[in-house]
Amino acid sequence: MSAEKLTRCRACGAPFGPVFCDLGTMAVANSYLPPEADAAREPRYPLCAVVCSDCRMVQLDHVVDAEGIFSDYAYFSSASSSWLAHAARFADAMTGRLGLNAQSFVVEVASNDGYLLRNFVAAGVPCLGIEPAANVARQAIAAGVPTEVAFLTPQSAAAVVAAQGRADLVVANNVLAHVPDINGFTEGLATLLKPQGTLSVEAPHLLSLIDGVQFDTIYHEHYAYWSLYAIERLFARHGLTVYDVEHLPTHGGSLRILASLAPKVPSLQLTRLRKVEAERGLAGDAVYAGFNARVAETVAGFRDWLARQHQAGRRVAAYGAAAKGNTFLNAAGVRAGDILAVADLAPSKQGRRLPGSHVPVVSPADLLAAAPDDILILPWNIAAEVVAQLRGAGFAGRLWTAVPEMKAL
Repeated sequence: MSAEKLTRCRACGAPFGPVFCDLGTMAVANSYLPPEADAAREPRYPLCAVVCSDCRMVQLDHVVDAEGIFSDYAYFSSASSSWLAHAARFADAMTGRLGLNAQSFVVEVASNDGYLLRNFVAAGVPCLGIEPAANVARQAIAAGVPTEVAFLTPQSAAAVVAAQGRADLVVANNVLAHVPDINGFTEGLATLLKPQGTLSVEAPHLLSLIDGVQFDTIYHEHYAYWSLYAIERLFARHGLTVYDVEHLPTHGGSLRILASLAPKVPSLQLTRLRKVEAERGLAGDAVYAGFNARVAETVAGFRDWLARQHQAGRRVAAYGAAAKGNTFLNAAGVRAGDILAVADLAPSKQGRRLPGSHVPVVSPADLLAAAPDDILILPWNIAAEVVAQLRGAGFAGRLWTAVPEMKAL
């Protein structure tokens, strides 16, 4: 992998404004290490989010090569039951709202292992996934979800249109953050869409990140962090008009944004959110100031808690080898030995070590067999799901989350 240092916005070309969050130098969050890997040769890159002086897109000032990150990926969406339920609800709602049927066409970009499109397959709605990670795409294809292994570009979008026509619904859930060439990607989305079709985009909301001190969602695979303000300006440059928005609880607070190539009357929810973001000052600098100091407080609180557990002779483990957890542990300076192990349901991660901290990844059964006194749930966004799973498996110790502060569950 390589990293390119930038000085101008990837969306509009304006110079960078203030620093939003500087986490120093870190390993790539989803680059899990095999046991035999030489940890001393593990690559690390600057991880600093800055604000565009014009369109206000918050973005990393170093871009790590996407081919190296996403061509072989360790994240499988189907590992989370709550995420599968979220996808099923979305598919059902959009099928009804748009009147999708056997004559319709749905395309999902960054379709992962077919977690969402399987619902359209079951409903008899023709669909296609576009997924750059070949290892993940194979899972979707095996599950009966038609999938192209490709990054979305204007060229790959045009090839899909030439072969299968334009889509009634294009879905891009939690992928905007992962795209280095954001203009080429957005042009590809517009290319895929019928003139009267709907583009549905889900993205964690920048205001939720700020308010919840969700700094652990900042990592190299996330090149940008989105407000409605920045998305509307990006989309407008490619002929897309936002006409509706919905707040979602996913990922600590997300937006579902609906857009079209054809002008539509903006919804009341859209008008309200525009006003909220304006009142919070997202077009200025003040709202971005002070975030680094709040991050330092969160990290210091965790380090103090961990030190107290060690002093008391308590054995601490973690659950969820997610990218956000890796950012958190590395920001806190955690190393193998500070934490017994981290458990994860994904077989693709078990037997490896976390990037940066090198904490071993084990199965949930193996973690419980080690009998820790405390378990830190790293993916706090699905904490309720994890608590139910661990209590159901018989764990009677203490369970915690650490963002925005230490909290016993």
